[in-house]
Amino acid sequence: MITLKRCGSNVIHPEGMTIDRPEGSGDYVFVFFRSKMELRLQTRSVYAEPNTFIIYNRDSHYYYKDAELPLVHDWFHFELEGADAWFDRLKLPLDTLMKAHDPLYITRKVNELHWENLQNGTFRQEIINSIVRCLFMKLSDMRHHVESSQPVSKYYDSFLNLRNEVLSSPSTWYSVEQLAERMNMSPSYFQQIYKQIFGIPAVSDIILNRVGHASYLLKNTTYTVSQISASCGYENDVHFMRQFKKFTGQTPSEYRGKG
Repeated sequence: MITLKRCGSNVIHPEGMTIDRPEGSGDYVFVFFRSKMELRLQTRSVYAEPNTFIIYNRDSHYYYKDAELPLVHDWFHFELEGADAWFDRLKLPLDTLMKAHDPLYITRKVNELHWENLQNGTFRQEIINSIVRCLFMKLSDMRHHVESSQPVSKYYDSFLNLRNEVLSSPSTWYSVEQLAERMNMSPSYFQQIYKQIFGIPAVSDIILNRVGHASYLLKNTTYTVSQISASCGYENDVHFMRQFKKFTGQTPSEYRGKG
């Protein structure tokens, strides 16, 4: 079981700051650097570029300071019995600076962790344990999947930016041809790389995002089905309802009325 000691999400220090614990912090520390930092690792100084992370061991010299202003980072301290074996299994080395291949994912997870830590629910500890384990397993998957494949590594950042743009705009429909043109690829090669990186075909990814957005609106707003259909980029309500049922097993009205 992972025990969270303390957590900071989107912590900003406009004037900068220095953290220096020569004997370590006494627990494990995850730090995600969102601005450039100066670190000391094994007695040498290195620079951490934005969107890199490190997992400090319990007794490791824990030092970093701003290399640009403002200093921005996400972090959490935790305890985990058998941590060395766990990180060996994930192939995530401790006290090693690593590139964050999906920085938005890390930020969202640490923010989720931060808010869950403020709750007092019955399953708070189990939820926190699940969030942290999910984060580390995802980091392991992304690191080794991307870095072990030259084509994927070459295109990862640009595909990630494109995907974030597409999934942030569920009301806009993007065809494979349009997206492939944006990446200067043939549609078939675009689809091949997209699935290699994200594990899902581009069209399915877009539809699932739209259905997920529609699900949220059905449960949290009083919008009509037609209004939700339009806000999710559908020109035809019937098409929306058929697609929603295909992916959820329920019509929009049935989903709204459930529970």
